Amino acid sequence: MTKQSAACRAVLYLRLSRDDDNRGESESIQNQRALLREYAARQGFSVIEEYADDGWSGTSFDRPRFQDMLRDMEQHRFDIVLVKDLSRLGRDYIQTGRYLELVFPEHGVRLIAVNDGIDTARADTDLAPFRNVVNEMYARDASRKIRSALHAKMQAGKFVGNFAPYGYQKDPKDKNHLIPDERAAAVVRQIFTWAAAGKRPAEIARALNERGEPPPAVYRCQNHSGLNPDDYSQHKAWTSVGVSRILQDVVYLGHIAQGKTDKISFKSKKTQEKQPNDWIIVQNQHEPLVSQQTFDAVQRQRASRRCDRKGTFDNLFSGLAFCADCGKAMSTVGTRKKGSVANLACGAYKLRGASACTNHFISYEALYQCVLEAVRRYVCLSEEACDALFERLNRRLRLDERGREAKRERERLDQELKRTQRLVAQLYEDRIAGRIGETTFYPLLEKYEQKTAQLQAQMDALQPDTDEDSLRQQQERLRAIIRRYQDIDELTPSLLFELIERIEVGQGTYEQTEKGRGKRQKIVIHFRFLPEPCEIEWTE
Repeated sequence: MTKQSAACRAVLYLRLSRDDDNRGESESIQNQRALLREYAARQGFSVIEEYADDGWSGTSFDRPRFQDMLRDMEQHRFDIVLVKDLSRLGRDYIQTGRYLELVFPEHGVRLIAVNDGIDTARADTDLAPFRNVVNEMYARDASRKIRSALHAKMQAGKFVGNFAPYGYQKDPKDKNHLIPDERAAAVVRQIFTWAAAGKRPAEIARALNERGEPPPAVYRCQNHSGLNPDDYSQHKAWTSVGVSRILQDVVYLGHIAQGKTDKISFKSKKTQEKQPNDWIIVQNQHEPLVSQQTFDAVQRQRASRRCDRKGTFDNLFSGLAFCADCGKAMSTVGTRKKGSVANLACGAYKLRGASACTNHFISYEALYQCVLEAVRRYVCLSEEACDALFERLNRRLRLDERGREAKRERERLDQELKRTQRLVAQLYEDRIAGRIGETTFYPLLEKYEQKTAQLQAQMDALQPDTDEDSLRQQQERLRAIIRRYQDIDELTPSLLFELIERIEVGQGTYEQTEKGRGKRQKIVIHFRFLPEPCEIEWTE
């Protein structure tokens, strides 16, 4: 090989991102290749290799073929790199400048950006840094537009994730809408059923593994041929963490919760978690897999699982029992009473003493016995008592004329709210497309957001509507509950969380009784199926 031919060894570097693809054929890989080969032929360069990164962003230099080119450069296999323009090399002006001014020169490599007229072998490359800055500004602007478009879709309740959550699949007719994946949906329903019945996440995970049910990561690979199962080797079995994640996801109620993370910079792949209050949640966007009642019962079950450090005592009333005065949860404290496992005391008093509240303490066994007797009294009903209960419910919940007017007003406000949300989404699209400027965009956005807040406030102020069908459904459900609990011998987590909404423990007072000095306390139990709470005077 002669010295002249060695000095003319050239390689082509081609890159196309999704954003560039939107600009048409002028940026295509084929167009870049044709332009560079024509240039190399005119200059007498011998093209010995080409490196093409199709579908890769210019803000990152971790591109597979770009890295291959760097490795070949270190082996001194070429002397010239040809690119269509500097933006093909990269859109991060700091990193692009580093390659232009340090990396390539250190290896004796000459870079030519044909359309920009830049050749590092010449001394007139002073404009290169400015071109790099312009290229980065383009990438920054493109990133901002993409984020705005995604944000608008999220606010409109459109699903924008790459893969549907476990239990769902993307609608073939609308990729931003979710529909149930019946096989996985059946597993999700079973998970919630087990959890509502008192099974812990670890027990559920064990049961699913014994059944041979593929976990979400494996199931996803089975349904998407482009995924490599080896990339998910650490997720090849169900775990308690995975089950817990499903049990607390509102997507199974038919809601969309997105925007949970945020990128630190458009140049970086790192993300940071956002607080739940900052998530974008849009309700009732697809078919739910579980009812609100089941979901709430599971959350109460999860909140109730508190054990002492030895793990020998499960407090059935954690998450159910509260102080009647300050409203704080009752917390377990030690006891000197023989045969007693614990006392329950006001959580505020336990933390901050008498400045916060009084102790309100009651022995765990006393509260257990009180609740058990109340359940037997109010749940184990005769047919006559059951009919009387339904009549009380009907009188309280039946719609009057004012209720029907409220229902019509709710429907009107809902339609107006959806129309305003569509206007907001259209506003974002017009801004991204350049049809309106900032001076018009932001005042209109503020106007629509204020209107959205007003409509939502009006809807929240309306009384919930109840029709005859819902009354009949509720009556059938209550009758089924009463029949199921005809004979109760003990309290269980599933029983408590199906029947009871809340237990309030009052401050005890000591009185002289026939059996001696005893403590009297008022216990208020809010049953889910009774129209008013039950007050019980309990003497211990």
